[in-house]
Amino acid sequence: MADGSATPPVFATLGCRLNAYETEAMTRLAEEAGATGLVVVNTCAVTAEAVRKARQEIRRLRRDNPGARLVVTGCAAQVEPETFAAMDEVDHVIGNAEKMAPATWAGLAGGFGTERVQVDDIMSVTETAGHLIDGFGTRSRAYVQVQNGCDHRCTFCIIPYGRGNSRSVPAGVVVEQIARLSGEGFEEVVLTGVDLTSWGGDLPGTPRLGDLVRRILRLTDVKRLRISSIDSIEADDALMEAIATEPRLMPHLHLSLQHGSDLILKRMKRRHLRDDAIAFCEEARRLRPDMVFGADIIAGFPTETEAHFADSLSLVEACGLTWLHVFPYSPRAGTPAARMPPVDGRTIKARAARLRAAGEDAAARHLAAQVGRTHDVLMESPRMGRTAQFAEVRFAADRPVGRAEAATISGATRTHLTA
Repeated sequence: MADGSATPPVFATLGCRLNAYETEAMTRLAEEAGATGLVVVNTCAVTAEAVRKARQEIRRLRRDNPGARLVVTGCAAQVEPETFAAMDEVDHVIGNAEKMAPATWAGLAGGFGTERVQVDDIMSVTETAGHLIDGFGTRSRAYVQVQNGCDHRCTFCIIPYGRGNSRSVPAGVVVEQIARLSGEGFEEVVLTGVDLTSWGGDLPGTPRLGDLVRRILRLTDVKRLRISSIDSIEADDALMEAIATEPRLMPHLHLSLQHGSDLILKRMKRRHLRDDAIAFCEEARRLRPDMVFGADIIAGFPTETEAHFADSLSLVEACGLTWLHVFPYSPRAGTPAARMPPVDGRTIKARAARLRAAGEDAAARHLAAQVGRTHDVLMESPRMGRTAQFAEVRFAADRPVGRAEAATISGATRTHLTA
């Protein structure tokens, strides 16, 4: 796409799964509007490092596509529009609400007349647009966004200012979409959002996530329903009942834990303590013995001592965590944590490495325990699929993609199973 305005848009996605979801939606909006000759960068703002990478990617894409109009959108564009508007490589800066508006893409399709910076107050957005509610992914797995935004104000996080306040998609719309995806052959659907367990708080009657899960399983034929990530302190009784009684709800929960020290959790302005996290994992595993947990943990949060870090390290075993996402703390301008006494960068890097090693050991133990067991494996490619607990399984011969089939596990490495 070095020159020529009639070429299809090129999209680059940074950051979370929700960003990837929204890039898919933007691709369709651009196609419907007939927009061409664009390079679109969907940015992340979770850390200062994420913004640096966005600027680096923008410069690279400009070098590779000198004749294109370059559009920057996503959370970093929402939070720091002036940063990207000041870059010579950038033609348009589009906010998170505007990027999902058909009128935006119609304007971009019309040429250079579109206002250069279109970023309004995200806090004024009160709905999650219906056209966002769609599936994408492999032929085996579809993602459905049911919630956007966040009402919480964790001291390390800028995302509420990029995504706005929490807003939910009505249950009927979600059920209709999942029924359609199931009818189209998707065997697994993943519910996704910025703060998934806040779903329903802004809807009539204030339903909870567990109500939505049970309604989906009652009214659709979807074979596997997966929850992308939850805040364990917000897990409601209906969700716990679904965990206990619904075999189509996958026994894999990714938890937003962030730390294992009560003092650091308070300084993060989290709403749970260490014992809350441990109690939730014990209860969920009691209700569903095959339950597996992933978790987000931050290493090197400001004021973190070696003793505080030891609490995070021991949380891996105390909660029985299997899949760890470790984030070395990176200060984000505009957040309270950025003004707290920092931990030395080398110490942060070393602690993150120790946490990752603990996570790798935990995953290896889980995988080794699966040898000889039979799992329903959903095939993502001819020779690779995943168990209900999201462990990767590799095969020596091809299997049908998009189908879940029983397989007996014959071996395990530290990273995957074989069957």
